[in-house]
Amino acid sequence: MLTLGPFQGKPACTRIKVGQGVCGQAVKLRKTIIVPDVSKFPGHIYCDPDSKSEIVVPMIKKGYVLGVLDVDSYKYNTFDEIDRFYLENIVEIIMNKGRIL
Repeated sequence: MLTLGPFQGKPACTRIKVGQGVCGQAVKLRKTIIVPDVSKFPGHIYCDPDSKSEIVVPMIKKGYVLGVLDVDSYKYNTFDEIDRFYLENIVEIIMNKGRIL
């Protein structure tokens, strides 16, 4: 179960089951997911009805998924492989340099 932690923006969903929505799928698959148009993602959870595209990076440390970095956009096709590269690197720095676990 994912539980909402620190975030910025409109009020969001507070709990998401593993495997549900983009965040839950990223946890289940243990990989970054880029969604150019959330309306075309099967099972997308509309926490923010103005969201058009999304990228979700799982935060993994010592084999455990501890959370996700979820970034939404109010525009379609906002995220690409460059965003994936940098966001995955940011998450890696946080997981390896931070005081988590």
